[in-house]
Amino acid sequence: MSNAKIENLLNLALDANNNEREKSGNLGVGYIPASNTWEVIIRYVRNGLEQVKDLLLMYGYETLISNITVLSNSYAVLILPEVLVGVAAEMDGIIYMEQPKRLFFAANQAKRVSCITVLQQTGTATPGEMPEDVLNLTGKNCLVAIIDSGIDYAHPDFRKADGMTRIVALWDQTLRADTLNKEKTKENEAITYRSPEGYSDGVLFTSEEINQALLSNDDAARGKIVPSRDTSGHGTHVAGIAAGCGRASMGRYRGVAYESELLIVKLGTPGENAFPKTTELMKAVDFCVRTAEALNKPLAINLSFGNNYGSHSGTSLLETFLNDMADHHQCSIVAGTGNEGADASHYQNRIQSGEVQDAEVTVSSYETKLNLQIWKRYQDDIRIEVLLPDGKTSGQLIGQGTLRVEFEAVELLIFYGEPVPYSIYQEIYIDFIPKGRYIPSGLWKIRLTAGEIVDGTYDMWLPSGGVLNEGTGFPYPSEIRTLTIPSTAAKVISTAAYDSNTDSTAAFSGRGYTAWTNQVKPDLAAPGVNIMAPSPGGGYTARSGTSMAAPFVTGSAALLMQWGIVQGRDPFLYGEKLKAYLIRGARKIDALKEYPNPQIGWGVLCVKDSLPG
Repeated sequence: MSNAKIENLLNLALDANNNEREKSGNLGVGYIPASNTWEVIIRYVRNGLEQVKDLLLMYGYETLISNITVLSNSYAVLILPEVLVGVAAEMDGIIYMEQPKRLFFAANQAKRVSCITVLQQTGTATPGEMPEDVLNLTGKNCLVAIIDSGIDYAHPDFRKADGMTRIVALWDQTLRADTLNKEKTKENEAITYRSPEGYSDGVLFTSEEINQALLSNDDAARGKIVPSRDTSGHGTHVAGIAAGCGRASMGRYRGVAYESELLIVKLGTPGENAFPKTTELMKAVDFCVRTAEALNKPLAINLSFGNNYGSHSGTSLLETFLNDMADHHQCSIVAGTGNEGADASHYQNRIQSGEVQDAEVTVSSYETKLNLQIWKRYQDDIRIEVLLPDGKTSGQLIGQGTLRVEFEAVELLIFYGEPVPYSIYQEIYIDFIPKGRYIPSGLWKIRLTAGEIVDGTYDMWLPSGGVLNEGTGFPYPSEIRTLTIPSTAAKVISTAAYDSNTDSTAAFSGRGYTAWTNQVKPDLAAPGVNIMAPSPGGGYTARSGTSMAAPFVTGSAALLMQWGIVQGRDPFLYGEKLKAYLIRGARKIDALKEYPNPQIGWGVLCVKDSLPG
């Protein structure tokens, strides 16, 4: 029987067997087979954590207590034996429990059209004298946090004029301190590698250790001291847009807040097949905010990734956590809206009482993992039936909790959810588990039969397009509500992409508004097409995506906080107030006539017009 204080996906994952978890794209996330334990996110009250610790002691799992990571605002990440997950959730000090979710990583001309260049010195990468009427906002004495795939810390764009680093701290979650401490060389024999205080995973590299590595011109020698690498180049590119100084290009590809200091977190867990999860993201945000508080500096956090699992209404624990953290210290959090705008991963329709509708899903050849979420109002009576490409049917699926329907080539693992403490909406989750290697290809149908209907609106989401084969998707997709989570969180600055070369929208950019709550998201858009920025190895490359748009806004947030907080004009210019300033200054483009709109929100970034005066 499902537990009302455990999210639907985790309820289903607990009911699934190991084969089903392994073949699912979602159900095995957070599960550790070797120890039969689960990594989970909780929100608690009063003595909730103490209750969990007592439970672990009672059943002889005291070693797991050291793995508890206490986050701000009564959130925590912990590892629980599978047999105790339900028991822990039932404790009166635990409000709610969720499973981690997988995350997917979704210049000069762009700075000019964003009204940034006019506020800064032009030309070289070294600040100089400015005319008195120019503000020269550079992000100085502000922190820019890049939570991503890492950074090429040796790239000239992240170094000062003397060659030393601009990075205050680099937390690589994919490394193990105990492993590095066993593999000492003469280059690092004086270093004791540690995780950040208060966290039990990864390795924290200080600015002193990075500077020690930078004394060598040899990449291999540097790697023996600070062995953190950005293998994809995504984080390096994002960091360069937000805060690169442009030194390797003589200022040509200088980022927005080019005199800011950098906080870098490389997301993930140790292991070749590791991928970043929401638990790592929550720890990273918590770490960055605590570091900024300790340094007493304003902080702009960049999140250039997301996922498609959830109601898209801003109610998951990740989203409420980010809302709470955006109220902390002097902090602003920016998230890209994702690249699902043209990926056929969302379908929306409305059904009337007594009506029957078919929602079609095309599954391409060689698809190994697939799941589908249906979200609707709980009071709407809608019965679901799944039709396979060969005409076989599941029959109408009736009941609550976990259901299994077996076919020759595929198993349907279904969870009929109920409203949860954070959401009034109902989820029906369907996981397609192949009996062999692949899911049967062809045209699948989700048949909806309506009983008594109050509203009738329903949404369906597939996984983010980047993990599906080309051709898998809804043949008749809905382009609205294609925001990825966490850009749906109310208090983050949700950033879409637009093409600043043509002053037009970008087809790939995730679109709003939020589901059910209909909140205006994105808040605004920034350049995200063919953006030139640093790449590992010291050069530059062009990339497109909302991953590139978000750091323009993150860097701009640092400029506004420099103007307001650092320079003493407004000590409260952060969070929602900073978002309001950016929205006020947003520029309208001719390609769209109505504002706000689901494509670019209130307009495109214009920092100059966001300043009072």
